[in-house]
Amino acid sequence: MQSSALDQSQVIVDSHQDTGHHGHPDHRMFGIFVFLISDSMTFLGLFAAFLIYRSISPVWPPEGTPEMELLVPIINTVILVSSSFVMHQGQAALKKNDVAGLQKWFALTALMGIAFLCGQGYEYFHAEFGLTTNLFTSCFFAVTGFHGLHVTCGVLLILAVLWRSRTEGHYSSSSHFGVEAAEIYWHFVDVIWLVLFILVYLL
Repeated sequence: MQSSALDQSQVIVDSHQDTGHHGHPDHRMFGIFVFLISDSMTFLGLFAAFLIYRSISPVWPPEGTPEMELLVPIINTVILVSSSFVMHQGQAALKKNDVAGLQKWFALTALMGIAFLCGQGYEYFHAEFGLTTNLFTSCFFAVTGFHGLHVTCGVLLILAVLWRSRTEGHYSSSSHFGVEAAEIYWHFVDVIWLVLFILVYLL
């Protein structure tokens, strides 16, 4: 009788795990995608404004705008694109229940994100124009600054995952929502940067 009761209890627990968090359907990942879609609309608006200003301006960038340096943005692009592959290694390690591997790869990703932000700060500090120099420079700081804010949020998410991974059993091959959400957000930031880089620096 006692064994039967234990088996029934285990079935209930397993059922709760299958249906979601605390017995409710788990819509957290759906919520992440809804957030990213809505966030992408903001970027889409900024990119559309940038392209409209470019199309209606006789000269773009306006005459007198100092030439954009490409070395730092290219290095930043390599860092950010590479960091997505590095981060994926962390999730791959977790699928093998290798929490130490997760921590190693996520810590490296956070460092790469910080390096990106340092590169962006260097570019801002050495720019030969300001926010109000002309329409192009205003768009430049608005778009790159908004993206930089997202990179900062992504780094904080990664650090949060690292902090919570210190608790034994918090993340595993069967419990990894925080890890997966952070990785999806980071890939989103990466893709946005590639579009931004082409529009702002190359076109």
